[in-house]
Amino acid sequence: MSGRASFSIAREDWSLHRQGELDQRRHQEKVKEALRRNLADLVSEEAIITASGDKIIKIPIRSLEEFRFRYNPGKQNYVGQGEGNTPQGKALEPGKPGGGESGWEKGAGEGPGADYYEAEITVEELEELIFEDLGLPRLKNRDFGEVTKEVVKFNDVRKKGLAANLDKKRTLLATLRRTAQEGNPGLRNIAPDDLRFKTWEIVPHPQARAVVLAMMDTSGSMGRREKYLARSFFYWMVRFLRTRYQSVEIVFLAHDAAAREVNEEQFFTKGESGGTRCSSVYQLALELIAERYSSAVYEIYAFHFSDGENLPSDNELCVELVKQLLEYCNLVGYGEIGPDEGDLAAHYDLYYGAYPFAADSKFTLGDELKRIKHPHFVSLSISHKGDVYRALREFFKLSEKEAAV
Repeated sequence: MSGRASFSIAREDWSLHRQGELDQRRHQEKVKEALRRNLADLVSEEAIITASGDKIIKIPIRSLEEFRFRYNPGKQNYVGQGEGNTPQGKALEPGKPGGGESGWEKGAGEGPGADYYEAEITVEELEELIFEDLGLPRLKNRDFGEVTKEVVKFNDVRKKGLAANLDKKRTLLATLRRTAQEGNPGLRNIAPDDLRFKTWEIVPHPQARAVVLAMMDTSGSMGRREKYLARSFFYWMVRFLRTRYQSVEIVFLAHDAAAREVNEEQFFTKGESGGTRCSSVYQLALELIAERYSSAVYEIYAFHFSDGENLPSDNELCVELVKQLLEYCNLVGYGEIGPDEGDLAAHYDLYYGAYPFAADSKFTLGDELKRIKHPHFVSLSISHKGDVYRALREFFKLSEKEAAV
């Protein structure tokens, strides 16, 4: 019996091994894109604000759809077959579930509702998306070194390192140099000695001493909705400062007719009542700057949130005090919490009916502060939860030059 050798030829296709990883990475990018589109709604969610930094939260994302096979949803004779002459890449949709045949008609429908995807994310991961392009604007970069942020710098190239840090360009150049020296130039046979890996170190980037004055109206005119919106902004502001800057000081000031310095817990939990005199908090801020935070040493930022229902006779003094603050501060921000659409009629009836001044007069502090024309003064109005994210971006927006640093 003549023996015949039996051979089996196999070839590993490593692209198939990596496909699961690539699909997972693509899915994570789609989740992040969907989260970015929904940040304005997510920022003021109570479940997120009350969560700890390492807690995993579930966020419903209706704009993210998982890929899946759909089997004959239209009860057709053939599945996966069209009428022909369909351009490549055109999406064929038999209609959305819900009311009516197309799913978008008004009225009650018989079909089930559309599913949404529930993404799991930690508060820290959400912070990265919210804060990715924010910073303290107009820093003068005095080199005191007490306020620093950690900067990753790739400062060396080595022949050994982590696979994820492979420097492909330098590796290919090393291969080309070697093959040229061997007399057989070309890009082939990458040797272990050709590999180049980037290494890095975390370098503290010195900036300046900075203090942020957080000022909030806690008078009786600030209802539950107004206080929630103001506290939502300050919640994210505090997390932003403590995430990006190691030792920035935050001073919490609350006021009704009188202003007082409070601790962080009191600032976010204590309710107040009484009248409103906003000049009191501006005067206290100026006193603190004179006593503890000299502008020759500190980068100073002041942010104030109020519903604008200030004592009319106090508005003129507020304008003058804000102008004085601008002499010392890198930025002064004023956020006015206006009525939502449902309360708008009641708001006008309250002011135009009960107050002894004309309907066309300026009746909020924000209207008076609009007279201030200064590049370091930012004033805005918010009325619903989605505006909290807009306020963060307006107050902590960096110029192109600052963002490039």
